Amino acid sequence: MKITSFAKRLFLLVLVIAAPYAGAAEQVVPSPPQLAAKAYVLMDAASGEVLVQNNGDERLPPASLTKLMTAYIATLEIRKGQIGESDPVTISEHAWRTGGSRMFVQVNTQVSVSDLLHGIIIQSGNDASVAVAEHIAGSEDAFADMMNTTAASLGMKDSHFMNATGLPNPEHYSTAHDMARLARAIIYEDPAHYAIYAQKEFFWNNIKQPNRNLLLWRDKTVDGLKTGHTDEAGYCLVASAVRDGQRLIAVVFGTNSEQARAAETQKLLTYGFRFFETQTFYQKGAELAKSQVWKGATREVKAGLAQDLTLTLPRGQAKKLQASMTLNPQLVAPINQGDVIGKVEVKLEDKVVHTADLIALEPVEEGGFIRRLWDSIRLFFYGLFN
Repeated sequence: MKITSFAKRLFLLVLVIAAPYAGAAEQVVPSPPQLAAKAYVLMDAASGEVLVQNNGDERLPPASLTKLMTAYIATLEIRKGQIGESDPVTISEHAWRTGGSRMFVQVNTQVSVSDLLHGIIIQSGNDASVAVAEHIAGSEDAFADMMNTTAASLGMKDSHFMNATGLPNPEHYSTAHDMARLARAIIYEDPAHYAIYAQKEFFWNNIKQPNRNLLLWRDKTVDGLKTGHTDEAGYCLVASAVRDGQRLIAVVFGTNSEQARAAETQKLLTYGFRFFETQTFYQKGAELAKSQVWKGATREVKAGLAQDLTLTLPRGQAKKLQASMTLNPQLVAPINQGDVIGKVEVKLEDKVVHTADLIALEPVEEGGFIRRLWDSIRLFFYGLFN
């Protein structure tokens, strides 16, 4: 749609964006389940919206959930080309002596980055985690600095890491909400390596160890992520599942057994899939409107979104959504690609549930002298009479 009236200061387009879902049945959403856990969060992966939370931002010991960050950094370094999956890693005595759950690598032997990554994710090997940390950063302490820098970049504002394993340290903590954020990054940034989290067992050094995530056996829609346990932290789990195209992330801290962490996490997933739906209404980069440009080499600029417009709502509510787009009335060249030129606002009845910037999808350079002069005159009278 083009803006053709210069006398209008605002361009307002009301769209019923959920018309295809007008036949969806409404339903009452019951209160979420109360879990026997210190903290928990249920997040929709696509939208990042938290559907259920209890003590979600309370800082708690994460135990081996820490290894999600260790593995994330390792795969990030692989994608950057800083390390290779086939690179040999020499196992130090420090890595070999690290207590707790183990991959059973041997001191002074060499193990590939790929095998160590499997040992971290599937077997929850503390020895493998330290070996990878030393390979990437030179020491576990230096790697912990990388972990904290990476956490900050992901918005994990209530997390602080002191080691690559999750072994107890009073300054080592995270939250259910932060772990959900990290899981979301792992899932979407590197789908190829995320596939490792669904593997049920790994064989190394003549020892076959199972993945401790019991939901991989109980629920075929679950494809990750990681368990954790220490006496201090209790039994923890970050899990993700996909049903009918919708992905949820459930994080549970501080249950009292392996069985309990699986059962409590399953309650969250069941509730989320039963009572919520997620829909992407507009794709990033798609042209949603065109706006008049003054003093430009071209007369129009395409407007769209920098990110997908994805919403998570109670089932049956999508049909009530309405979106309005407001474009700036006086866009003057030059305009850079990505410049904010308007806003999208989505309402559910009278409540605003989402806002997003409309951006220029293409640059517009200044026009020639005559066009700029003529548009200056037009803008003068436009402002005079409006």
